[in-house]
Amino acid sequence: MSVQQKPTGKFIDGEEVIAIELTNSKGTYVKIFNYGAIINKFIVKNAKGEHQDIVLGFDNFEQYLDAEYIAEGVYLGAVVGRYANRIKNGQFEIDGETYDLAKNNGNDTLHGGIVGFDKKVWEILEVDEEGNAVTLEYESIDGEEGFPGNLIVDLTFELTENDELILSYEAETDQPTAINLTHHGYFNLAPKGGNISSHEQQIFGSNYLEQDENYCVTGKVVPVAQTPLDFTSMKAIGKDWNPDEGYDQTFVLDKIYGDLSLASKTTEAESGLLLSVYTTEPVAHLYTAKYLKVKNGKGGIDYSAFGAFCVETQHHPNAINIPEFPTTILRPDELYTQTTIYKVSLNR
Repeated sequence: MSVQQKPTGKFIDGEEVIAIELTNSKGTYVKIFNYGAIINKFIVKNAKGEHQDIVLGFDNFEQYLDAEYIAEGVYLGAVVGRYANRIKNGQFEIDGETYDLAKNNGNDTLHGGIVGFDKKVWEILEVDEEGNAVTLEYESIDGEEGFPGNLIVDLTFELTENDELILSYEAETDQPTAINLTHHGYFNLAPKGGNISSHEQQIFGSNYLEQDENYCVTGKVVPVAQTPLDFTSMKAIGKDWNPDEGYDQTFVLDKIYGDLSLASKTTEAESGLLLSVYTTEPVAHLYTAKYLKVKNGKGGIDYSAFGAFCVETQHHPNAINIPEFPTTILRPDELYTQTTIYKVSLNR
């Protein structure tokens, strides 16, 4: 096992961007930037014995800063916050106080606003070579993107000998605030990438959350049974989808709140790879990248619609405006915690 830090030579607002590389004894390799806590590479060995990168990204760090890329709002491999997914009308209330947020998705706030956690340089707080882990920290100041309170977030990435990439989050605030963090990794398990409709998917959730015309959660919980959203048994992602729309939907997981349990499994026949996602979070959002439009990705390949899938573990989107949902309010005497695990194995 090893942990290495490599400067990129790039500075943003006076902060140096560093690449952190985690490698286990099997040769599984993960590359993380402290900018956006981006997972840039996740290289594993497939059923043919070939090393294969299963996440989308860029060969050169500077490409993440390209204005055209940023304008597309893709969030390749980044951690998003303070609040994942959408907040209706870019507004919420805590203890009788109304907060107006930066709106970046029509009249709603998406993934934390205009300059969210995905566009910040995180401090490298600790490197644990024995544990094959690195901890990043970001302090979001009071009023950033309209959110109240000074919020300190610690995120540890750990690569195990069992090919598990563990993301462990903690956060504290000095004022009541809204928080809902997730990782926005774009995965493709096929050796040569391409459309993911033939990937097979299972989600351990019997219900999904209704959304309005702008994909914002309304508060209504709907059974997946007898709908194209039924992934309770393994099936091809493209089997029941609308090929022009794909999936962009939040599933309520069948689990005890707060327990670490299996949320999702995805397989691909040619590579023989199985990606299992475990989480303490109550929901998982499946996004099949309808709006993916990226030029000159890894190897010079352009990424396009349905060229990847995301499994975004989190609390219920827009829960800050829906009291019936598990709370996304963090108070000064509380500790926010979340664990999500991406485990890669062969589908035997």
